[in-house]
Amino acid sequence: MTERILPVEAAIAPEEGDRIFVASQWQLMWWRFRKHRLAMIGAVAIIFFYLLVIGADFVSYSDPEVTEANFSQMPPQPIRLFDGRAFRPHVLAVKGARDPNTFKRVFQTDPNQKIPLRFFARGYKYEFLGFIPTDRHLIGVAEGRAEDTIFILGTDTLGRDLWSRLMAGTRVSLTIGLVSVALSLFLGVLFGGLSGLYGGAVDTTIQRLIEILRSIPTIPLWMGLAAGLPRNWTVLQVYFAITIIISLIGWTELARVVRGRFLALREEDFVMAAELAGCSQWRIIFRHLVPSFMSHIIAATTLALPVMIISETSLSFLGLGIRPPAISWGVLLQDAQSLQSVALSPWLLIPAIPVIAVILAFNFVGDGLRDAADPYGV
Repeated sequence: MTERILPVEAAIAPEEGDRIFVASQWQLMWWRFRKHRLAMIGAVAIIFFYLLVIGADFVSYSDPEVTEANFSQMPPQPIRLFDGRAFRPHVLAVKGARDPNTFKRVFQTDPNQKIPLRFFARGYKYEFLGFIPTDRHLIGVAEGRAEDTIFILGTDTLGRDLWSRLMAGTRVSLTIGLVSVALSLFLGVLFGGLSGLYGGAVDTTIQRLIEILRSIPTIPLWMGLAAGLPRNWTVLQVYFAITIIISLIGWTELARVVRGRFLALREEDFVMAAELAGCSQWRIIFRHLVPSFMSHIIAATTLALPVMIISETSLSFLGLGIRPPAISWGVLLQDAQSLQSVALSPWLLIPAIPVIAVILAFNFVGDGLRDAADPYGV
């Protein structure tokens, strides 16, 4: 349920009341937004997740592609922070054995064999930010390979560490969401602006195109577009193709919002003054009209981000989006498609937790921005 947001006059302290009359629109939005507790919590969560996107390799302790057959479908291995009363982070050694009755591999911890952990340990090599070569990781072991000893969230059917794969999947899924929204934002503002500013045949053509796209069932449309992707494409090519596919579907709602605003603003005096001054239509759209309701566009964009993330996750989960060996939230959840897999390895559902958390965070932030976009509203 949405929190009731008070007007700015009631939200800020009395001694700050005089500042309202000289404050900019962005200041009014910020004053009102920061009073929305759920929105602020959501903003902190989003910042945290995108920090993980930047430092995914640093937070990981093993290569997400490395397989260990001896640790296949191993349950999560908790990190113990204290050894007695001393602060000594460690994990207990795990040994796997075949049950002679069920022939199922069973893992048992050895309380007498403690493997100490250290911060900023050395591990597999990677390039931080894409160009800084390093082998430092947030946690690791003093000796040996981390992928042989640490399994915070367990492993999948191939023995790959789920924590490291979740970090890599977070980077891909959240990046696709940002790129898709950026493209959708550009297409929505462009076509919505042209439709509202020109009207006539241009407006009719764009609106009929929007109606056609919105009338097609989403899943069959995804299936048809994804089926056209060649199977021999590289992971990078599929990544950009899926981004473009999601963007081509997601721009229609924003375009209608922009069109409505343009219809209301195109008869204003400042638009006529810009035309008399010789400004081009492109300059009028992006320099004069769009900034006048930028706050509404930001709120709409924030609410569109979770839709893009869900779209990518759904496509990859159905096998129509990003395909292995690429890693995304949807690819990780493919391992939990059957009830048998979930019953034997319930930790394979862990990637659903960050999906839910990110979607809720974006919705809270979008809700707060939508309320803050009208600082004088009740």
